[in-house]
Amino acid sequence: MAWRERVSNPSARTPDSTRMFQEAAEGASVVDRMLRANRDAVGALGASLRARPPRAVVTLGRGSSDHATTYAKYLIETGAGVLTASGAPSVSSVYEARQALGDVLFLAVSQSGRSPDLLSAVEAARDAGARVVALVNDADSPMAGLAHVVLPLHAGPETSVAATKSYIAALAGIAQLTAAWTQDRELAAALDRLPDQLAQAWTLDWSPAVTTLTPAQSLYVLGRGPGFAAAQEAALKLKETCGLHAEAFSAAEVLHGPMALVEAKFPVFILAQGDPSEAGVVDLARSLAARGAQLLLAGMDEPGALPFARTHAALQPIALIQSFYRMANALSLARGFDPDSPPHLRKVTETV
Repeated sequence: MAWRERVSNPSARTPDSTRMFQEAAEGASVVDRMLRANRDAVGALGASLRARPPRAVVTLGRGSSDHATTYAKYLIETGAGVLTASGAPSVSSVYEARQALGDVLFLAVSQSGRSPDLLSAVEAARDAGARVVALVNDADSPMAGLAHVVLPLHAGPETSVAATKSYIAALAGIAQLTAAWTQDRELAAALDRLPDQLAQAWTLDWSPAVTTLTPAQSLYVLGRGPGFAAAQEAALKLKETCGLHAEAFSAAEVLHGPMALVEAKFPVFILAQGDPSEAGVVDLARSLAARGAQLLLAGMDEPGALPFARTHAALQPIALIQSFYRMANALSLARGFDPDSPPHLRKVTETV
């Protein structure tokens, strides 16, 4: 395998020596710092959104940041009841089309805030009358300069190509914004506990997943509701750091076609949270087990499931992805790869 040949003696590295490990390990402290630093700004933004509710929310992101906007869709639509849809950057950057975005909240998420297509989309949205809010790690980036409101992720420098702590910060920032907007006291209180739960999540033993996936070539990663965002992110990390053909599906959507590929020993990673979607996800897991699929379960109290840090259902995907990052880093090395040097990738992707 060409990628394997380019790795510089991965067997000599220990899991805790990678940049991916070291940066992902900061998740708890990053979230604690961000929640504290942004509390007043998020409170003011939430009050403004209640006083003048947007007619819709359009989200923007690429890669991990786009997965964060999937999370935003579920939290905003179920919490605030406002239609939320992902915007396509190429509408402005390639097709140069004008959109009617008056009274729309435009929520842009980015680690670097420098990708040309995202900047074009933000500028076009602002010109079209949208109110632009940027969750961005680099508060001095061009994206931050274009936004009406900037909510810094406060993740600090992230040098690993695989985004980890900035993704966790983006999810927590979205949850904080939703809680302030909807005045959800239960969610706000749960956010105060989240840093401790993330610290716990980082210590959990997911080594059975490493054992199962080391020889694998492909798998499905499933989630539903806000957990689908975690499934998307997990599948991406398995591709870019572990050389696995991992595809993310909604636990409902997988029944419409993709189920045809599930046969005995086919690996399926299922992420759940304790909300109204849980019963259906558990039923799906049992159905897949009956087909002979090789299941990895997280976020549910089923026999053989991986341990998880229990938290508010809306925040459960954040805790699960924190545990996942540690596992994925170890899996990358176990498969002979280097999670810090994925092929053909770099930190800032300059899509146009």
